[in-house]
Amino acid sequence: MIIAPSVLTANLADLATDCREALDAGLDWLHLDIMDGNFVPNLTFGPPVIRSLREALGPDAVFDAHLMVENAEASFQDYINAGCNHISVHVEAVKHLHRLLTAIREAGATAGVVLNPGTPVEAALEVLSEVDLVLIMSVNPGFGGQSFIPNVEAKIRRLAEAISKQVAEGGRPVQIQVDGGVKAHNIAMLQDWGVSNCVVGSGLFNDRADVATNLAEIHAALQ
Repeated sequence: MIIAPSVLTANLADLATDCREALDAGLDWLHLDIMDGNFVPNLTFGPPVIRSLREALGPDAVFDAHLMVENAEASFQDYINAGCNHISVHVEAVKHLHRLLTAIREAGATAGVVLNPGTPVEAALEVLSEVDLVLIMSVNPGFGGQSFIPNVEAKIRRLAEAISKQVAEGGRPVQIQVDGGVKAHNIAMLQDWGVSNCVVGSGLFNDRADVATNLAEIHAALQ
């Protein structure tokens, strides 16, 4: 299981320090929630902040960018140039999805698609052979602190079956990532459903304990 800490729940006034703490605890991925104020109501950060974060942290961390934006076709290259290794885009916000996924991969990043809770899994199955990751939102995007939506189980299981079939037929392996309300009490359940990558926010960055202690709790739950 890959644990991708959501940096949006870290201390944004000292973001590099909190991200370094996550990397020092043994986490390789950093999940970057990019919101444009249009596709989702909130506004977060963009390429200049990401570029500064990459300069502060060095080349080793995987920058996992979740683009909750309406202009991903026009802006994805800016995020790659800023240091992002992976770009995930929403099927609900992209006009020519196959073309964009191809362009992301040709630009040197890995590519993913994101499904909102109300979006059928078939939207991802249409491009499954073109992606490295499918992100299933288990909350509605744009706000932190929401509760996990349990009816995503059927979507995840259907996706896991399709990926297994694709791999058995010689196709590419695809990670299933889940974002929203993931904590120590439910992460083992997600692993049982076929999830291989979890975005964890307040379950890692909180006032209750440091990242290493919270991560140890999550690892214990997975075992």
